[in-house]
Amino acid sequence: MDLLLILTYTALCVAIFKIFRIPLNKWTVPTAVLGGVVLIGTLIMVMNYNHPYSEMARNYYVSTPIVPLVKGRVSEVAVTADQKVRKGDVLFRIDDEPFRQRLASLEARVDANEEQLKSITARLRSAKLDRDRAAELMRRGIGKQRDLDVSQANMDDLTAQLDQQQATLDDVKAQWREANYQLDQTVIKAPSDGHVVQLALRPGMIATPFMYRPVMTFIHEDESAYVGWFWQNSMQRLAVGDEAEVVIDGIPGKIFTGKVEAVIPAIAAGNVQANSNLIDQSSAMQPGRLPVRIKITDPRWQEYQVIAGSSGQAAIYTQHFHHVSVMRKVLLRMASWMNYLFPFH
Repeated sequence: MDLLLILTYTALCVAIFKIFRIPLNKWTVPTAVLGGVVLIGTLIMVMNYNHPYSEMARNYYVSTPIVPLVKGRVSEVAVTADQKVRKGDVLFRIDDEPFRQRLASLEARVDANEEQLKSITARLRSAKLDRDRAAELMRRGIGKQRDLDVSQANMDDLTAQLDQQQATLDDVKAQWREANYQLDQTVIKAPSDGHVVQLALRPGMIATPFMYRPVMTFIHEDESAYVGWFWQNSMQRLAVGDEAEVVIDGIPGKIFTGKVEAVIPAIAAGNVQANSNLIDQSSAMQPGRLPVRIKITDPRWQEYQVIAGSSGQAAIYTQHFHHVSVMRKVLLRMASWMNYLFPFH
């Protein structure tokens, strides 16, 4: 963009020299050059500080590696590459026969344990009646202590059996719920609206629940952000809500308006993680640029095909030296027109 400004000034000087027939001598040429240095240098400094421009901007999108939660043989792939899907649409299925068999086995164990629990409960009810009868006879003085002790011991034993059986039933039911959940996971569905890219999954392949072996990549439709990478010099001027304009390289000649959504409070160059690596001078060799997230508010944005990850340019107009922003807007539009010329990329 600085080159465009210099070329514009040069063209203006040539026109003035031609129109007013100003002679080229040791006074006029140096005056024009020095005047251009001062004028353009001041203008560039004021613009870059108050209305920063970035030739490095990109539409960033969120992708999700699709990993099944159960292991099995793929029985059906319900989507094709780059097909748009809605949230909840089936992506692929895993052969569910082994999971159904396990679920049926656990259902039978649950039924058997419930029947056993009912039997112990009935026996315990009868034993309680015997204990109560023996206690009543003892109260009247016509019963035997031995009968009361035997009936109490029988009831205590059945109570212990009931508790153990209840615990066993709870465990089997937990296994049944887990098996039912695993059966549900044999049908893998879209997590949101979007599409699948790089689809190489085919029926007969084995899908495994390992994060380092995703079976497909899912691109979310709405979760994207346009980020411009700006020099740190203008850091103090940037604020959320500032007016912004965006150029997409793939849409020549068009300018889209937007707003600063966030000045991301971190630069990757200064990132330190908890590991054994020590910081050295290599992280300080490059200053790093300030990432600014821009929300494109221009409704015309939806009228064009914008490929996720598209690159472009961005400019932010702060509240300072507002009149200078006119020049930045003119230069940004000139840069947008340059997108018609492929050799410049």
